[in-house]
Amino acid sequence: MIGYTYILRCSDGTFYVGSTNDLARRIETHAQGLGSEYTSTRLPVELVWFEEFSRVDEAFRWEKRIQGWSHAKRQEFINGGLDAVKGWSARERAQRKAAADR
Repeated sequence: MIGYTYILRCSDGTFYVGSTNDLARRIETHAQGLGSEYTSTRLPVELVWFEEFSRVDEAFRWEKRIQGWSHAKRQEFINGGLDAVKGWSARERAQRKAAADR
C-alpha cells in the first residue's frame, strides 16, 4: 500500500510532520481542525513538502526520522532536499569539530 510523509507549516511558523495512506484526505482533515490536537490550535496549515513511498511503513519511518530534526534542519530539507541537510547529524558535526580542533 502506498504511503506518504508530509510536512505542514502551521500558522505560528512551526512544522507538523505526519504520514498517511491518503494524503488529500489527511490534509483536508487537518484543514478542518480535526487532524491532530497540535494542528487544530495552529490553523491554518499549509502543505509545504510531501513524498510518496511504495509502502506505508517506509513513510512512517521517514515521519519519525524527520520528527527528530530541528526546525532549522526541517526548513533546509523543505528548501533543498536531502542534499541540503547532509552533515547535519550531531555525530557528523562532532566529527567535523574534532577534526578542526586538531
